[in-house]
Amino acid sequence: MKRFAPLLLLLLAPVLPMRAATSEDDASRDDIDRAVAAVYPALVRIHVVAEEGSEGRMRKLQGIGSGTIISTNGYVLTNHHVARRATRLVCRLSNREEVDATLVGTDPLADIAVLKLDLSTRRDPTAKLPVAKFGNSDQVRVGDVVLAMGSPAGLSQSVTKGIVANTEMIAPANMGGMVLDGENVGELVRWIGHDAVIYPGNSGGPLVNLKGEIIGVNEVGIGSLGGAIPGNLAKTISDELIKNGKITRSWVGLEVQPLLRGMTKDKGILVAGVLPDSPASAAGIKPGDFITEFDGRPVVDARSPEDVPLFNQLVLTTPVGSKVKLRGVRDGAAQKWTLTTREREPAQYNDAELRGWGLTVENISLFEALENMRKDKKGAMIDSIRPGGPAAAAKPSLMGGDVIRKVDGHPVEDVKALRDLTAELTEKNTKSKRVLVSFERDDSDLLTVVKIGPDEVEDKPGQPEKAWLGVETQVLGSDLAEALQLAGKRGVRVTHVLPDSAAEKAGVKKGDVFLKLDGQVIAASRPEDSDLFDNLIRAYKVGDEVELAGIRDGKPEQLKVKLGRRPKTESELQEYKDDRFEFTVRELSFGKRVELQLGTDEKGVLVDNVQPGGWASLAGLGAGNVLLAVDGKPVTGIADLKNCLQDFRTTKPRRVVFFIKRGIHHKFIEVEPQW
Repeated sequence: MKRFAPLLLLLLAPVLPMRAATSEDDASRDDIDRAVAAVYPALVRIHVVAEEGSEGRMRKLQGIGSGTIISTNGYVLTNHHVARRATRLVCRLSNREEVDATLVGTDPLADIAVLKLDLSTRRDPTAKLPVAKFGNSDQVRVGDVVLAMGSPAGLSQSVTKGIVANTEMIAPANMGGMVLDGENVGELVRWIGHDAVIYPGNSGGPLVNLKGEIIGVNEVGIGSLGGAIPGNLAKTISDELIKNGKITRSWVGLEVQPLLRGMTKDKGILVAGVLPDSPASAAGIKPGDFITEFDGRPVVDARSPEDVPLFNQLVLTTPVGSKVKLRGVRDGAAQKWTLTTREREPAQYNDAELRGWGLTVENISLFEALENMRKDKKGAMIDSIRPGGPAAAAKPSLMGGDVIRKVDGHPVEDVKALRDLTAELTEKNTKSKRVLVSFERDDSDLLTVVKIGPDEVEDKPGQPEKAWLGVETQVLGSDLAEALQLAGKRGVRVTHVLPDSAAEKAGVKKGDVFLKLDGQVIAASRPEDSDLFDNLIRAYKVGDEVELAGIRDGKPEQLKVKLGRRPKTESELQEYKDDRFEFTVRELSFGKRVELQLGTDEKGVLVDNVQPGGWASLAGLGAGNVLLAVDGKPVTGIADLKNCLQDFRTTKPRRVVFFIKRGIHHKFIEVEPQW
């Protein structure tokens, strides 16, 4: 499963004692002012809308993070876990200006991402951007005063002060490491640990020295300490992302660990495992070997987990396709190996939604294939299932982790193949189609039948027309009758006269007591008789004239009423679902208009359902709201709204303004769909 959560990182080179430590007492007001002036203007608060597969559909999530402008043309440095899977990015600058941004690229293994501000969305696109500069994180020393900058908890930009506590910090072994999109961040990163206070929302913000330079990117909090990705690593990664849009690394298939405590005379790093069909396997390296040199560079004697990332850095930063020589020891004898590195695949691919199936799927990565002991990477692996959807309703039902290999005999190589095949099988179909699905679950090959394609909409049969008076009543019980000086009488008392009804037109008023209908006694006297009067009225035909006899203000009263047509109920009214804005509306029923006290000039449509995590939901639209206008155009009914929303698919506006009524309140909300 994907995780939209914080992560961690490392340092590419060992810390060098380049200068004396600075005590906190040495941090004068002038030092802090200078550092803040250099970086604070370049801070941004990042508002993120991202998508992640859950329960068979891609759900939208909102998040907040921090970042730093690192170039005059608008590149912003932040964390991968802030911006991953982003479909909408808005950056709030230090001057409170909100600017759209796009995702340039991300690196989950280093938890670094780069955004690009869309300068055309600025108030003044030609205005100069403030820019922060990098310092040398290799020169950071324990005890140095540092400033953590960002937007904690989504608040405005802020600064906290502390000192460097550790320059080689990793997650404790008992925490099980930190994994982001399948990547174990600790394989590469050793944090700069510090005690400047950080909170959720600080992620991606800079760690700054008193020279006003970026020496880290804040990423995680463990106990009372914050952890920052070293600035040198962050700069290297961001430069490559800006240049290529992605990070390319080498892979050799080695699993290594620190030397055991009893290995007091051994050198290098211990090989714990060699993955099958890997360059290391082909080279003949085996578990238990010691590696002392990699591509001409000595390997640190790994005596602790903090040393392991240094070896991983040697491997990962080697150019892909390099022919590399390794030296080491096996059973006390010197060894030499030669291997050719391969490009390292992502640990996990992003998932995609197949709405007609009611599931999300993903391609199988090399690491997932190896982990699950699969012979190849072919197929589409199910990530999540929509409860009650086609895949869940199959017998046997599909489940998360299953791998779809064939559909109606056609092989499924990957997610694209499954998507293309689905489109081919369901093209021009207005109803769902049954397909035979071959899938793998653990070591078993299974078959099932799934009804894929559009949902079949059941026709809603209209209810027969019934006569309607348009009043609400209460039973004339014995106690009530006696209190009204009508002891021994039976009937109903009018509690509410509905507007524009037959009763209102005939002059019926609240408080009227009806004793007879067309000369027949209305025999209602007990609580269980509450529906009796309505049933008597419904027995007539629409347009029939009836005579009501009773009492008004203590005096006899007779009224003749021409019965109207029962208004349609909500279930009978037309509805419309818009998949782009992700909400459903229906025409306003008579009862709902009365309930919401809508004026005669307020037409609108009723918001019946809002998809959680959809664009309308993120904007604040809710079920029960009445949608009165879109971009200033009145919505008199579903036809108006449908035409308007369909037109937007051509014009693709950046934002759409809904005018709604919520209870007695009116409000404008901005919906920002992703086209």
